[in-house]
Amino acid sequence: MKDYDNFFLGVNDLEQAKKYYESVLGLKLKFDFSDKGMAAFNVGEEEPAIILKDLNTFPDVKPTIWFVVDDVKSEYKNLKERGVNFLSEPFEIMTGMAVEFEDPFGNRLGITDYSKTSE
Repeated sequence: MKDYDNFFLGVNDLEQAKKYYESVLGLKLKFDFSDKGMAAFNVGEEEPAIILKDLNTFPDVKPTIWFVVDDVKSEYKNLKERGVNFLSEPFEIMTGMAVEFEDPFGNRLGITDYSKTSE
């Protein structure tokens, strides 16, 4: 695991949540994919963002931390061999591949790579 990627939080009203994170917390909007049920906010100058996911679009979302790895498929195989139970097979996202799992305590984590972009 090389770095933090993003932090995901579920919200039941995306428009209201966007106003809160921008107007009340003063965070800068990084991207707005409301049509896909997501909006992201930067925290300072950090690359990792807080991504709000609409519970109406993603009903099973829970607070999640993603980490950057070199190759999701390879890391998936390595972690699976060490007993990690993944929630799905690796899947494509706009920037590369990703997959999520839960630790033994119910915390949701994920790994992603940037295989579709040049880092």
